[in-house]
Amino acid sequence: MPRLRKALLRAGRFLLLLYIGLALTGWLLSERLIFQPPRSTYENLPGLLMFPAADGIQLAAIYLPNPGARHTAVFFHGNAEDLGDCAPWLQELHDAGFAVLALDYRGYGRSGGRATEQNVYADTQALLACARERFGVVSTQCIIVGRSLGGGPAVELATHAPVAGLVLLSAFDSAFRVPIPARILPFDRFDNLAKITTVRCPLLIFHGTADDVVPFAHGQALFAAANEPKRAVWLDGTRHNDIFLVAGARILGELRTWDAGLP
Repeated sequence: MPRLRKALLRAGRFLLLLYIGLALTGWLLSERLIFQPPRSTYENLPGLLMFPAADGIQLAAIYLPNPGARHTAVFFHGNAEDLGDCAPWLQELHDAGFAVLALDYRGYGRSGGRATEQNVYADTQALLACARERFGVVSTQCIIVGRSLGGGPAVELATHAPVAGLVLLSAFDSAFRVPIPARILPFDRFDNLAKITTVRCPLLIFHGTADDVVPFAHGQALFAAANEPKRAVWLDGTRHNDIFLVAGARILGELRTWDAGLP
């Protein structure tokens, strides 16, 4: 029995040290793993503008005005893509009747610096300030659209700014629960599931039932936790990276109908 007790104590200490090591590694490396900017895909784009973040870093954005639009769609893209990759979709949003505003995170496209969760949050506020000062666009005229990683800044912005609506496309409930479904660490990144309970604007969620990057269960969890008014559109058979190719027309149609019903 004493030998067994000692063996169990040693095993317990080993597991504790392993957990602490995993937690420290997760904390120190998580943002490098979450933010993986590609090589810039553009030099210039229609509507491209540069503006300063609060700390002076120059950020890239696109603004496509649309005098007939009821709302401006403020778009936050996913990981491993930049505004050049998103430009065709942004043009489709514009053609569908929206004004469009979109941001490249730090280190993406022509934006300087390196992205972290906190400076992404700050930069979304700087983006809204730029839109207000340069173009007269105020947050109450905006619907916030977040795809995948972009769901993080989109949800955060909707918790603090009075916006017309929030749209999530293939968003995760939190960053750490994408690779590990259970919460095993005492911290997380982009904890959308906790924050969405405080969002009071109308919500529209799209998620592919065959999403192979952010499992469908994430969309279901976000929808269940959200307040009314809310609407979910589950895209049968759609995966993560083919969502616009397979279901783009349906997404635009649902967006137009939803937008027409907003106050």
